[in-house]
Amino acid sequence: MKYWPSSIVIVGGGTAGWLAAIVLASEAKRMNRHYDITVVESSDLGTVGVGEGTTSVFRHLLTHFKLDEFDFLRETGATIKLGIRHKDWRRLGHHYDGPLDVPEMLTGPGLDLYSVSAGKAVTDSHLFQHLINFNRAPFAYKENRLIPAGPFHHAYHFDQVKAGAWLRRQAKDIKLIDDQVKAVKTGPFGIEVVTLASGKELSADLFLDCTGFRRVLIKELGAEWLPYGDVLPVNRAMPFWLELEDGEEIPPVTLAWAQKNGWLWQIPTQQRYGCGYVYSDNHISPEEAKAEIETVLGRKIEPRNDIKINAGRLNHAWIENCVALGLSSAFLEPLEATSIHGTIVQLLMLSALLEKGSFAGRNQYNQAVARQVDDFRDFIRLHYVSERRDSTFWQDVAETHPKTVTDWLEFCETRVPQQADFPAFPLGLPHVGAELYLPILDGLGLLDKAAAKSMLADQPKLRAVARKTQEQLVQEYRAASTKCIPHRTFLSSLAQSR
Repeated sequence: MKYWPSSIVIVGGGTAGWLAAIVLASEAKRMNRHYDITVVESSDLGTVGVGEGTTSVFRHLLTHFKLDEFDFLRETGATIKLGIRHKDWRRLGHHYDGPLDVPEMLTGPGLDLYSVSAGKAVTDSHLFQHLINFNRAPFAYKENRLIPAGPFHHAYHFDQVKAGAWLRRQAKDIKLIDDQVKAVKTGPFGIEVVTLASGKELSADLFLDCTGFRRVLIKELGAEWLPYGDVLPVNRAMPFWLELEDGEEIPPVTLAWAQKNGWLWQIPTQQRYGCGYVYSDNHISPEEAKAEIETVLGRKIEPRNDIKINAGRLNHAWIENCVALGLSSAFLEPLEATSIHGTIVQLLMLSALLEKGSFAGRNQYNQAVARQVDDFRDFIRLHYVSERRDSTFWQDVAETHPKTVTDWLEFCETRVPQQADFPAFPLGLPHVGAELYLPILDGLGLLDKAAAKSMLADQPKLRAVARKTQEQLVQEYRAASTKCIPHRTFLSSLAQSR
């Protein structure tokens, strides 16, 4: 029997909660249905607010739902993210970038294979790599009109508090209750009623838990946490802010800077850098971590917090009539790009399954979410393959690579990964693939030139086309990047165009 929920209660606002409200309401309208959606968000609950990044899926969402990108940048103080710069991961003094654009989307296969076979960096043929090199936004002026530099979707850096408030303003026909859940009543089919601090009771056909680490709803249904501590080697985070200097150019990248006992993140917004040291307290104390970062930066810092990280995911993100999203469902690392990406993809899956008219898709959903988060975990761990042995932390990391990593190292001895080596994700939704893995593997020196030559040996026509394409793209993208607007100038122009 088909059953469509008519009422949805989302507990917790923020990025995850308001994305859920926007996506579910919009998708219901597309299906000529209506969900009575209520968001319970408390203004009394604070947040650390030291910066988040997204993947390009977030811009896809803005475009799909016709939300104004420039208004988002202007009102939230966000910046453009073109990729991630990895500093000192392979070895001290070395850096590599992971640009977000996918040139093979336009050129077809063979481009990366040729680059590896010729000993060239795979990112040389990425438009975003050249924009990163020159600190440019992916826009230029032509005849006094702002035009995109290419067809690729970029991502963003933002303060999650401001982004959540902006998303709340975009949500239409959504009821908002400023309150907190104090009690949850469950029954044979899941959650029956939630009682708020004000005494008000709410019932619904479907509940979404967006309460972060508190997991106020899903924990009442027996959800179990599956920790990743045996795979991800860092377990604490010390967030802090650094102010932007007057006139300082704003890099269009997230900085992930490897340290002796973990790594430092730096996320630029238009006002400041959201920073933090993610480290292992098995190797260093919080006091030592603070001192280490102050020495590296050459300045004092004022930590906003010191957070114990319990990376992992729920065994089931959807139990009965309750779905956990965002940090309620899983947590990998503080940069949050994978979490926001995962939330958007999960919402699209949830909408598609609800469209079928039942909760029968729970198993399919849970399997897909488990695979999604596990694959992100393994992708993150791959970054720790390093030549560094300058501290006990890096020595221990080198001796404890999980099988998923050693399998990749063995694979790359004879092959360069291609998209066909990555199984498609359900419903054709975006997931980790060759476009993410190749810049990382190449940056860490793990791709084999001889293997690439072997794979092209019986495809001379493909090699010739790929060589010509690579040379043209490098020349064109380098020239285009010099014509694009400096990142900070671009952001300032948005503020002036109110």
